[in-house]
Amino acid sequence: MSHALWILWALGAIITLSKGGSPDQAFLSCDPTGVCDGSSRSLNSIPSGLTEAVKSLDLSNNKIAYVGNTDLQLCVNLKALILKSSEINRIDEDAFLPLGSLEHLDLSYNYLSNLSSSWFRPLSSLQFLSLLGNLYKELGETSLFSHLTNLRVLKVGNIYTSKIQKKDFTGITFLKELEIDASNLQSYEPESLKSIQNISHLILHMRQPILLPATFVDLLSSLEYFELRNTDLHTLHFPELPISETNPLIKKFTFRNVEITDESFNEVMKLFSSASELSELEFDDCTLNGIGNFDSSVIEKIKDPGKVETLIIRKLHIPQFYLFNDLSSIYSLTGNLKRITIENSKVFLVPCLLSQHLKSLEYLDLSENLMVEEYLKNSACKDAWPSLQTLILRQNHLTSLEKTGETLLTLKNLTSLDISKNSFKSMPENCWWPEKMKYLNLSSTQIHSLTYCIPQTLEILDVSNNNLNSFSLMLPQLRELYISRNKLKTLPDSTFLPMLLVMRISRNTINTFSKEQFESLQKLKTLEAGGNNFICSCEFLSFMQEQQALTKVLVDWPENYLCDSPSNVRGQRVQDTRLSVAECHRAALVSAVCCALLLFILLMGVLCHRLHGLWYMKMMWAWLQAKRKPKKAHNRDICYDAFVSYSERDSYWVESLMVQELENFDPPFRLCLHKRDFVPGKWIIDNIIDCIEKSHKTVFVLSENFVKSEWCKYELDFSHFRLFDENNDAAILILLEPIEKKAIPQRFCKLRKIMNTKTYLEWPNDEAQQQGFWLNLRTAIKS
Repeated sequence: MSHALWILWALGAIITLSKGGSPDQAFLSCDPTGVCDGSSRSLNSIPSGLTEAVKSLDLSNNKIAYVGNTDLQLCVNLKALILKSSEINRIDEDAFLPLGSLEHLDLSYNYLSNLSSSWFRPLSSLQFLSLLGNLYKELGETSLFSHLTNLRVLKVGNIYTSKIQKKDFTGITFLKELEIDASNLQSYEPESLKSIQNISHLILHMRQPILLPATFVDLLSSLEYFELRNTDLHTLHFPELPISETNPLIKKFTFRNVEITDESFNEVMKLFSSASELSELEFDDCTLNGIGNFDSSVIEKIKDPGKVETLIIRKLHIPQFYLFNDLSSIYSLTGNLKRITIENSKVFLVPCLLSQHLKSLEYLDLSENLMVEEYLKNSACKDAWPSLQTLILRQNHLTSLEKTGETLLTLKNLTSLDISKNSFKSMPENCWWPEKMKYLNLSSTQIHSLTYCIPQTLEILDVSNNNLNSFSLMLPQLRELYISRNKLKTLPDSTFLPMLLVMRISRNTINTFSKEQFESLQKLKTLEAGGNNFICSCEFLSFMQEQQALTKVLVDWPENYLCDSPSNVRGQRVQDTRLSVAECHRAALVSAVCCALLLFILLMGVLCHRLHGLWYMKMMWAWLQAKRKPKKAHNRDICYDAFVSYSERDSYWVESLMVQELENFDPPFRLCLHKRDFVPGKWIIDNIIDCIEKSHKTVFVLSENFVKSEWCKYELDFSHFRLFDENNDAAILILLEPIEKKAIPQRFCKLRKIMNTKTYLEWPNDEAQQQGFWLNLRTAIKS
């Protein structure tokens, strides 16, 4: 079936393009079920290529003008055809011939000046037909609808329709809804509507009421609900009917955009009296051009006023209200009213006497009026509304919860109170309310906090759309809590609400809720918590995604549950969000990193010990110290011929042999020894650096003891950094005893290199060779 729809769309696009239409004009969107939408596409004709796959076709608000015999010939399965406001002025006789399955046809607000019964003859399945707002003056020369045995909703007429005839509705026996636009009706043939045996709902547009009585009389035996629209009843005159002609079927009257005067009100009352089982009256956007001077004699003749139980008045205009009389003349009609709604009608007071007459009243809605506490006190006076259970004062001018509660204490049976959209702003610590109160609506009242002014007897509380930051009231009987659109950061404590079944807490500032919070609300059956700023932590995601019982309780899951943070998942549905292992196991990750860092430090310590890292750091410090000193100049002041670096354990050889041999030579050599020439109190490193820099040469007396000496290492280290880096021959090496090269630390790479590439002096044990050693040493120092 979907393949056929694609072919349909492609053919329609190709054909329209071939006629010069642009792609956006030709586009007809169809879904897989066969519902096609071509409304408001500036179509000049019904798209070609329509097939049996089309079940519903909407071509309203186009410029089609003409419907031909072949336009719909393949639409044999079409159920709904909407051609509203498409400028159609002509339809071929057999245009709807293939539409035997059609159930809904809308031809309203076109330019059809003549109607043909041939159009409707094949439509045996038709249930809805609208012909409103065309140009025809009458409903054809013959009966249009006699073959429509399944028709249930019929809408006919326009501002040009001037007459209604018997033949117009011949063949119709039952209608759920009949709407007739007879705004300018000039003639009505008696019994034209009487042929319809039963009409559930009649909507009649009629500017002048001249023909209203005759029309209504024909409906006495068939009509259940009568609605009159756009009528000026100023000239209405309704004759009194004998009891035998009253209507036992009609249950409801509605007057919409109707003008009534004091005189016509009396005639309307006669109309009501003809409906012996009338139970509901509705006045919507009506105007009363009078001062309440109703004829009491007419009202007294009404046979059974007590059967009207529901009265609805919306947007009632009374231009001369400042001259209006009291309503005492109609008090007798109110005794058995059970439900009264008076909305947006500038009501500021219900007289106490009227309230006392409303003995059966159970439901009173005074929304969008001008009630204040002072006048409400007069309205809810002693013995007023003794049976009232529900009172709605939404969007009035109430400002004090304390006064409102005290005023309503007279209503002993009041169980439900709606005072939403008033400007209370604050709430006193304590209030008094009727003792049977079960429902209280305080939504949109600008309150900032809740106190024990709230009745403890409540079972339902609505405090939505306020400025609440917390909820900490003990309400032991509360079953339903509506607290959406506030500033709560957490769910209310379950210990305060032991009986709670329903909670709606969407669009607050809640970041998370836990398994413990959910389990504490043991009796909760419905929870609406979407639209909050959820922090999608691993614990929250795990709880929300794995708890099947929770998703059954959440009525707005998963569409309204979105992550607000972390930023990388913001806007994602909680149900679909997945976090990385690092984000979900951060503590374990930190522990692992710390352990790895500790192991790294231990490893580095071992490596530093094995690879002499400490020595490298010491040398770096020595090198930095040396860098601060100026480099040797060619003409610097040299104090010593040589600085002698040796181990303390080799001091006998140095002091007894080498010093004696060199310093007693002629001319004598000036040697620098740490024992006698270091400056007392000066840092030893600085002494080493200064002495080496003030010496022409540096003599290293190498031995096993030298290699093991810490300070010899410093002296050799500095030479390694300073003298060797300057690429000179200032260092003289004396091997006091044979040393294996592997005994020299690997870090002294330049020293090892020098020993491999340059000659060094080796102390001979043979005395015959020692004079040659001293000669070579003196020569090396002088060079």
